[in-house]
Amino acid sequence: MKDMLKNVLYAGVGAAFLTKEKIEELKGDLIDKGKLTQEEGKQFVDDLIKRSERAKDELELWINQRVEDRIKTLNLATQDEFAELKRKVEELQVAINK
Repeated sequence: MKDMLKNVLYAGVGAAFLTKEKIEELKGDLIDKGKLTQEEGKQFVDDLIKRSERAKDELELWINQRVEDRIKTLNLATQDEFAELKRKVEELQVAINK
């Protein structure tokens, strides 16, 4: 389990930062060296692009969750809480002015 998690992490982080151009370049190199056929190269590129997009989405989700966790530990007001307080202050200002 630990090795699988480590491999997924390495693959995900590596794939997350590969650009389509770099993937195409790697495909060309592997085809030129005879390690892949054209069809295998196309499948390779498609697979790496999917993995890259998935890894980027997962990384973004992970980062967003960490930020949300930090905000919660700081006990900061949310936008909704702030909007509610603003609404109440405006209501009180109207009441005071009457």
